[in-house]
Amino acid sequence: MFKLLSSYIFWAYERGSVQYDIMVTAILLFMFVSPHIIDYKDKPVETVALHASEVLVREAGTSGGSSRFIYQVRAEDMGPATTDAERRAAILRVIEPISGEVSLDHYEPVYDAQGKVIAYNAWVLR
Repeated sequence: MFKLLSSYIFWAYERGSVQYDIMVTAILLFMFVSPHIIDYKDKPVETVALHASEVLVREAGTSGGSSRFIYQVRAEDMGPATTDAERRAAILRVIEPISGEVSLDHYEPVYDAQGKVIAYNAWVLR
């Protein structure tokens, strides 16, 4: 009995043999059946935004060993931000679920033909 168990543990059977097929079947059964029986307590991450936002990302080189990117964030995705600090916080709130923790270097508004702000270009260091 010990020899049989050790051969299964150390995977000593050739491919295509009955014992090999039994092990593969047991592994597949465990993979597909165990999540229904065992509660692994994995849940979706709650920090990810539940609504879709369109963010355009472009590479802008490097700065001091850090990667630099330009994110274009739509104005309606940021909410009612009026001051500089509120705009910076809103831009980071949109960008960080996409790219992780970053530092905002600076931002510039993007205007349409009528002079209305439609988006913000944000230079970000990662």
